[in-house]
Amino acid sequence: MSIVKQREVTRNNKPVETEGNVRDLRRWGGIVQLPEDGGEQASTLVGSVSVASTCEIDRLIGDLKNLRDKLENDGNRIQTDIIEYVTLSQSAMQLTKIISDSMARVEKIFVTSSTEGPELTGGAGAEED
Repeated sequence: MSIVKQREVTRNNKPVETEGNVRDLRRWGGIVQLPEDGGEQASTLVGSVSVASTCEIDRLIGDLKNLRDKLENDGNRIQTDIIEYVTLSQSAMQLTKIISDSMARVEKIFVTSSTEGPELTGGAGAEED
């Protein structure tokens, strides 16, 4: 029992007879029959799929470029933030050292003044600095 009888042209332009039966259909998993203008419709279908795929690829490329730009901007911002943090941290350490040194001097003055007696409220200790 013949199911498909159609003349096709291969890539080397030689005509090929295609015949099949029910057993061949089952073995091949089915045959797609081309309509009368199968080449033209197939070309149109491939063209529309190709255009859709190309548009999707272009969109994905654009999205990836946007993500790359965002990552570069975020990286630059983070570098700037780190530099600012390092500067602030160094300033805080310098300020802490200044305060510590000043407190050590105040303590030294206080200890010296307290061993001398009533001159604690006097002139020499209060006028330093």
